[in-house]
Amino acid sequence: MIRPAMIALPLLAMLAPAAPAWAQHADHSGHGTPPKQEEQPAEDHSQMDHGSEDAAVSPGPEMETLPPPEAGSGPPRAADAIWGADVMAHARHKEHGTHGDFPVFWFQGDRLEAQIRDGKDGYLWDVQGYYGGPTSRFWFKSEGEGSFGEKLEDAEVQALWSKAIDPFWDLQLGARQDLAGPKTSHAVIGIQGLAPYMFEVDAALFLSHRGDLTARIEGEIDQRITRRLILQPRGELSLSAQDIPRLGIGAGIDKVEIGLRLRYEIIREFAPYIGVEQSWRLGGSADFARAVGEDPSATSFVLGVRFWF
Repeated sequence: MIRPAMIALPLLAMLAPAAPAWAQHADHSGHGTPPKQEEQPAEDHSQMDHGSEDAAVSPGPEMETLPPPEAGSGPPRAADAIWGADVMAHARHKEHGTHGDFPVFWFQGDRLEAQIRDGKDGYLWDVQGYYGGPTSRFWFKSEGEGSFGEKLEDAEVQALWSKAIDPFWDLQLGARQDLAGPKTSHAVIGIQGLAPYMFEVDAALFLSHRGDLTARIEGEIDQRITRRLILQPRGELSLSAQDIPRLGIGAGIDKVEIGLRLRYEIIREFAPYIGVEQSWRLGGSADFARAVGEDPSATSFVLGVRFWF
């Protein structure tokens, strides 16, 4: 006869959770205390590489087929021996023109503005452009100013040959013609380019047909506030080696101009601006200005537009 206990005990044994491993190997004479786990050796963090200079650098993928030892030992223009030197010279010239050595026309109205000041409100233009390749170009420049309702005060045009002498600098040679006041022609030598910290510089010496030597240095830098809003500090310094009474210019520093213009690029090629500019006539030039009833110092609020194409 099978008793209920004979069936219940095997079922309870099957349903009971298995004992942990330590319990299966427990020393029951020690009251079931689990044995101590084996201690793992501590990691030596002092030997780990944390990106130091001595860390091994991956050599990168290896070349499956190394170049032969004679690679690069042939003539520099081996194709000449196959196709002929004249044919290859023509092909190289054509490729050179295709990849950058072609003429480009560029024009910029740097300053076209009305100047609001105490007394006589005026206007000013300053434009320039070039036509040519990347290293040799024809430059043209014009600038002038006057007061509304009065005769033009200053105006000039320049025609210059420009040659690259550095990746960021051009040497310029040519002529300048004054169109206002006493008619004066000048020989011009100058440099134009980008100075360190992104300063655009235009500096030139002028020798007039009367033998008068003058110079002008202009500099400006764009400080981008947003993608379209740009603040541009600008300075200009005019100098003369001698007094030129007929032009109202004194020896030494003739004129200093400092301006600040804030422009908004509606599109990259068109940007209206507002600003302020302060100018001073110094030394003998200030005396000439006072002699004709002009203030040697002037502050102007400006409103204008800058564009290029």
